[in-house]
Amino acid sequence: MACFIVPMTQAVATTVYRKLNAKKIDLPESAPLMRHVPALEKMLWGGTVMLIVDHIINGEVTWRYPFFTALTEAGGADAMLREMLTVGVPMSLVLTAVWVVYALAKERKTQTIN
Repeated sequence: MACFIVPMTQAVATTVYRKLNAKKIDLPESAPLMRHVPALEKMLWGGTVMLIVDHIINGEVTWRYPFFTALTEAGGADAMLREMLTVGVPMSLVLTAVWVVYALAKERKTQTIN
């Protein structure tokens, strides 16, 4: 019901980081992972949008206040927090790990070609 909040927060932080370091990211001598921050940003925003759409389709998120249907029930805030911690955090960690593998593999491929 609220697991998308964690990757969305990470996506916002990544976007801010990318915008603040835009000139450093484009330099060829920048750190390997830094050059691939835009890919992480796209992965996070894409996953967030997909999760929001999924939650809207399943009726867990509505267009009216309170936007999360769990908040209409007693103990709903606890359930949301528990889902964010048990689903959202691991999901973001796995996505970031996949990105690290992707970025390092792409760097290795680039070095092999040159």
